[in-house]
Amino acid sequence: MYSIAQITLSVKEVRIMEKRIGVMAMVLAAVCMSLLTALPAWSGEYPPQKVVYHLNNKDYIMDVLRNVQNHIKAVGEDKLDVYVVSHASGVNMYLKDKTNDEIMSKIKSLQKQGVKFRQCEFTLQQKKLTLKDTVILTEADMVKSGVAEIIKLQQQGYHYIKP
Repeated sequence: MYSIAQITLSVKEVRIMEKRIGVMAMVLAAVCMSLLTALPAWSGEYPPQKVVYHLNNKDYIMDVLRNVQNHIKAVGEDKLDVYVVSHASGVNMYLKDKTNDEIMSKIKSLQKQGVKFRQCEFTLQQKKLTLKDTVILTEADMVKSGVAEIIKLQQQGYHYIKP
C-alpha cells in the first residue's frame, strides 16, 4: 500500500512531467516551423534578389553575360532585378568595331529578360567616343560614373558581383 505522502509526491511528479512535456512540445513545434521555413532553400528555390554586375575588363565580357544568364536560370527572371554596369574596357561590348554578333545577341536576350545595362560616360569621354560609336546603347543607358552608379545601387540594396 502507498501512504498519502507517496501519493502526494507522485502528483507533484506528474505535474512536473506535464510541464516538461509542454515545454518539449513547444520546442518541437518551433523546430518544425523553422524546418518548414527553410524548405524553399533546400528545394533549390531562391528568394528575390537585387544584383549589380561590375564589368571593367574586356576579357570578361562573355563570362559576365553567361553568369547573368545562369543567375536568371537559377533564380527566375520574375525574382531577379539585375544591372550590368560597365566602364573602362568593359565598354568594348558596345563598340561597333570591338563587339560581335554573339555578344549583341546575348545582350538583347538579357534585356528581354529584364536586365538593365549601364555604361559610364567618363569612359566614353576618356576614350574620345560618343554614342554613335556604340551599338544598342541609348542616352538612357548612360550614367555619369560607372563606379558611382555601382555604389548607388549597393546603397539601394543591390548585391555586388564582379566575376
